[in-house]
Amino acid sequence: MPSSSEQLFARAQQLIPGGVNSPVQAFRSVGGAPFFTRSAQGATLTTADGRELIDFVCTWGPAIHGHNHPRIKAAIADALERGTSFGTPNPYEVEMAELIVSFFPSIQKVRMCSSGTEATMSAIRLARGFTKRDKIIKFAGCYHGHSDSLLVAAGSGALTHGNPDSAGVPASFARETVVLPYNDAAALDAAFAANPGQIACVILEPYIGNVGFIKPDAGYLQHVRKATAAHGTVLIFDEVMTGFRLARGGVQELEKITPDLTCLGKIIGGGLPVGAFGGRADIMDYLAPLGPVYQAGTLSGNPLAMAAGIASLKLLNHNPRETISPYETMDALGRQIRSAALAAAKAKGMPLQVPQVGSMFSLFFTATPVRDMASALTSDAKLYGRFFHACLAAGVYLPPSAYESWFLSTAHEGPAVEVACEVITSAIKSL
Repeated sequence: MPSSSEQLFARAQQLIPGGVNSPVQAFRSVGGAPFFTRSAQGATLTTADGRELIDFVCTWGPAIHGHNHPRIKAAIADALERGTSFGTPNPYEVEMAELIVSFFPSIQKVRMCSSGTEATMSAIRLARGFTKRDKIIKFAGCYHGHSDSLLVAAGSGALTHGNPDSAGVPASFARETVVLPYNDAAALDAAFAANPGQIACVILEPYIGNVGFIKPDAGYLQHVRKATAAHGTVLIFDEVMTGFRLARGGVQELEKITPDLTCLGKIIGGGLPVGAFGGRADIMDYLAPLGPVYQAGTLSGNPLAMAAGIASLKLLNHNPRETISPYETMDALGRQIRSAALAAAKAKGMPLQVPQVGSMFSLFFTATPVRDMASALTSDAKLYGRFFHACLAAGVYLPPSAYESWFLSTAHEGPAVEVACEVITSAIKSL
């Protein structure tokens, strides 16, 4: 007989640290115990307990076409007939590279890997090898995976070097990372002045997705591009979340900015584990086997993941027979939810911020406009926890943290969003 979520979690806790394989899944931020998913279809998850939930997590981004899309499933099945892994180059890798380069004009060459963490870690190593510099700049609130150089919190001031943000990260590693506030152009300029000729790269999520969804101030990303170019520093856009999701060419297409390197993941795997990084050919050619920067991975370019990702990317091409593109559809859905939430909060007399672009958005229960990590943390996390459980009880699954982005898919069009708007409105009014 199938186990319930409660039974599965009890078993998992005996064998898996915290009972989960990624911390946010544990519901520690919102309270309670996680449910286990038995299956998923379109915009809906079906739990081990038989409940159907409208899903606004979308596998934390990859499910831009909804779950279990028939064309992606068929692509995986077709690839599976040929084998699961070869240990040699395969044709899918070449087609994926061609698609990525065609979607992202800033990418001249690309290297596949198996996760977003691998992509960012490798891009930083490449930037250091290319520039022959050691220090890097990252921004508070931007998450780039769990490699040692990036699990670093801000120091006591904008110009201080970072401190380890996790046990197991040596302080000596953290000293090579300067952590700055996002949306603060003056802080970036001061950091360059304090570390002349030492900054190998600046890495950032151009639109933040990992402390909730945060947009840049007008002109901020352009300032970052100008400053990095002036100092001979490699600019890395971490578009693992935003790449292909907000536009075919990611944030850099929306903002008309050309970074030197770009990190990708999620959607290019169609729901299977994947990562990639690419950019200027002269930088990418520093990678082995051409250059001195070593990077490797046994399962990089895995044929199943590549086949799924190719199908996912092709689905994003606008069909001229359709009146609007998938991106226009998802933006309309996002604006519909944003309007419903803001209207409910206004009727309740409750402060609420809802930054939204396309299929990504967040709800911050604060009167403070959210433009960086400090302002995001003014949001009432306990209130979000109550809101989360009110929605979950009514059949809508949100990110189980006050500081994560929500995601939409093309499968949310129609009843899923209509029902979700009603549930979100009711949940806000009940707070």
